[in-house]
Amino acid sequence: MQIRGELPDAVADAPPDNWVDRHAPRAMRPWLRLSRADRPIGTWLLLLPCWWGIGLAMMADGPRLFDLWIALACAIGAFVMRGAGCTWNDITDRKIDAQVARTRSRPLPSGQISLPGAYFWLGAQGLVGLAILLTLGQAAVWMGVASLALVAIYPFAKRFTWWPQLFLGFAFNWGVMLAYAAHMGRVDPAPVVAWLGAIAWTIFYDTIYAHQDAEDDALIGVKSTARLFGDRSPAILAGFALVSVAVLAVAVGLTGRNQLMAWAGVLAFGGHLWWQLRNFRPDQRDVCLRLFRSNRDAGLILALFLAVAGLA
Repeated sequence: MQIRGELPDAVADAPPDNWVDRHAPRAMRPWLRLSRADRPIGTWLLLLPCWWGIGLAMMADGPRLFDLWIALACAIGAFVMRGAGCTWNDITDRKIDAQVARTRSRPLPSGQISLPGAYFWLGAQGLVGLAILLTLGQAAVWMGVASLALVAIYPFAKRFTWWPQLFLGFAFNWGVMLAYAAHMGRVDPAPVVAWLGAIAWTIFYDTIYAHQDAEDDALIGVKSTARLFGDRSPAILAGFALVSVAVLAVAVGLTGRNQLMAWAGVLAFGGHLWWQLRNFRPDQRDVCLRLFRSNRDAGLILALFLAVAGLA
């Protein structure tokens, strides 16, 4: 087994035991790192709202065999489109990344991949994502097309607003409506409300993440909610956690069947956010990264309860 000390080209903040550094062919490693395949948490955070959308659709309409394909297609799509989004983000941020200790080892600022190569990789991932999207029906296709503007704008948000986490929330949680549309052929109020609740969740977890870079961001003038909230972050994030839980509970109330089971899932999801707040230390980077990654579990808890509610 390879160990981190044998991989001088590895990205600094990637998990030391990630599969890219250990098992991927050496020639593919820079490309997979550009897609953040060495850090799967982003794929999970893009995928989980999609699975929430399937659960809400099943609660409203009952389960269908096609839901199995929707779930798998969302998983594949989340992997490639998160990779495409990260590639676009690194293209636009390559000069900023070169000035931040945590990001200067990424493939573009470190010179492992050229700028034309990054554009090629962006297009290749986008074509795979389009092929997956076309299998999900017309309503889902239009929802996917509508999301492109949000994806394109997000990398620039940190330059003109203190709320880039809000723009990330817009884009990262769009899948709750897309997956719902793939099942139902339309978008109803429930997934729209769930999208709003998920945006509050994104602000919660990505502010925790952004505290890792608060000092570097201040030096180079990059804005974030971590810098905006400062020492008030724990109290403000508690508010966003409450908003997320309350709005997701309303979304469940707008569906048809087995709402008590789904509400129990929302409550368990809120319990996980509370646990994160209890352990949040804004000035400890390792703690911030660990809590950020734990949101995979928070989202999976809610996805599981919604699936059970939809299948029962």
